[in-house]
Amino acid sequence: MSTATFQPLQFTEYPNEEMQERATSFREEMQRRRTVRHFSDKPVSREIIEECLITAGTAPNGANLQPWQFVVVSDPHVKHEIRVAAEEEEEEFYHRRAPQEWLDALASLGTDEHKDFLDVAPYLIAIFGKTHSTLPDGRRVKNYYVNESVGIATGFLITALHHAGLVSLTHTPSPMGFLNVILNRPSDEKPFLLLVTGFPAEEAQVPVITKKPLDEIVTFV
Repeated sequence: MSTATFQPLQFTEYPNEEMQERATSFREEMQRRRTVRHFSDKPVSREIIEECLITAGTAPNGANLQPWQFVVVSDPHVKHEIRVAAEEEEEEFYHRRAPQEWLDALASLGTDEHKDFLDVAPYLIAIFGKTHSTLPDGRRVKNYYVNESVGIATGFLITALHHAGLVSLTHTPSPMGFLNVILNRPSDEKPFLLLVTGFPAEEAQVPVITKKPLDEIVTFV
């Protein structure tokens, strides 16, 4: 087994007042982030998407095996193929599979099986978790903490897209095996979610919601 080499940490320590300002500024920026279901077809530079994906790839992960694969879809024909397959699963979900309790929870948002945003948005990013990795020496190894690692990387990506000035939507039709077929991905890559991104439509609206206050989501011990 090879031994990792180490180097000094590149770390910047800020005065406490500046730390507070940075924390508050970032919190305010993230509180402006909203999930959007109405997209514009306005083009987005591929270079912007690439920068955001590089950010996603910096996420912490199990043993630095980086068990993720991002497939960026902009081809209109492929996007439509994904829409057709996703709507088939959503039709089954909304009308036959979903428990009434979950349908009741979704009712106020007005969502249904129709997913036109999959055609309209300039980019669909299919995110896969990889069960195995191939090391530089050719050995194939099992990945651990795949869902945790991919979930963190996805959070980084959503944040990066928002920071760049785009909006996004996490779309999770279930099951998502059709993504492997349409995008020609191997069976050891498991679909995690489909991230829709681009600019919001001019008429885009979002529901009025509130987030739980700090004292309901945090316990200090």
